[in-house]
Amino acid sequence: MYVQYTNPAGYPPLQHSSRILANNGWKVLFLGSGAQGADALEFPQHPNIRVKRVPFCPAGWRQKLHYAQFTFWVLSWALLWRPRWIYASDLLACPVALLLSFVPGLKVLYHEHDSPTTKLKYSISQFERFVLKMRCKAAQRANLCVLPNESRAERFKHETGIHRPVLQVWNCAALEEVNARCPQPETNNFVIYFHGSIGPGHLPMTILDALKKLPDSVVLRVAGYETIGHVGYIQALKNRAAMLGIGHRVTFLGSFARSTLLDHCRNASVGLAFMPLQSDNVNERAMTGASNKSFDYLACGLALLVSELPDWKEMFVEPGYALACDPEDPESIARQLRWFMEHAAETRSMGARGRQRIIAEWNYERQFSPVLDLMERQLEHE
Repeated sequence: MYVQYTNPAGYPPLQHSSRILANNGWKVLFLGSGAQGADALEFPQHPNIRVKRVPFCPAGWRQKLHYAQFTFWVLSWALLWRPRWIYASDLLACPVALLLSFVPGLKVLYHEHDSPTTKLKYSISQFERFVLKMRCKAAQRANLCVLPNESRAERFKHETGIHRPVLQVWNCAALEEVNARCPQPETNNFVIYFHGSIGPGHLPMTILDALKKLPDSVVLRVAGYETIGHVGYIQALKNRAAMLGIGHRVTFLGSFARSTLLDHCRNASVGLAFMPLQSDNVNERAMTGASNKSFDYLACGLALLVSELPDWKEMFVEPGYALACDPEDPESIARQLRWFMEHAAETRSMGARGRQRIIAEWNYERQFSPVLDLMERQLEHE
């Protein structure tokens, strides 16, 4: 039973892990909530997977009541359905996961996709203090803990005080997505593509200034949704593109189910995977392995344009899957995009090499295999 106080369909790793379990004969139940901006996202149907969600509730005193109701709803389902494993996958699932860890016969897996970003504990609310405390206790009682890379895993162990190993699972694409159909980039335009949460850190205004420096055949397509902290940013991008006279070269596609999202991706040539060069956000400082979009692009045969960060260059540029730029410098972005455009055959080869790496190693089936083995082994030892 997966538990998260958000829309689970907004997290590709949850889709992948649940389908792996379901394909292995497990019955899977998702208990989640709506999420502003991601409500349109849904899981593809599977006979062994059910998804139940309570409606989204905006911030305020009603949300506190909504959260309490969600907690009792999850407890009721757990006691009635009696799952073997509770798969808690966000910070706000920790309090109910901790409670369920005391139920005989229930095992708990805590998979943290985004680490808490609070820097000063004295500046946060009482509720946030409570949730962070529950995170520590839930981690200590969980049978398994999973993080998306080594850096976050080490930080997690330090913050929660656990001393046992933490499993690392990169947020790769699934093999069935890689093999869905071969990449078919457009011939009339050179398509630069972005998907994911849309904000200035991941899709800066400088991409539009860079696009202005390139021929009209170079176009940008953007899929995804604004995060709560950046409502109105898409309109700001549209306004900037219109002011630069390139509005006709920038298309905002909206939010889609994952399969449709990847179809758009396969029609492009280069995928944008930017991270700020400097950030006080702990998640943005440790995104290699945690970033879905970089693996999605490679799975679809796209070359990558990434930020000039040491870990990103080591992981993607040095093996020959990407070029790097300064995402704050339009000329740096334009220079690398111009190289891609003028070296179309080499660009396709970069994407093809990356796609083969996904098939051979960087796929979710391989990443999740140690977790699945441990989950099944612990049930066998009961």
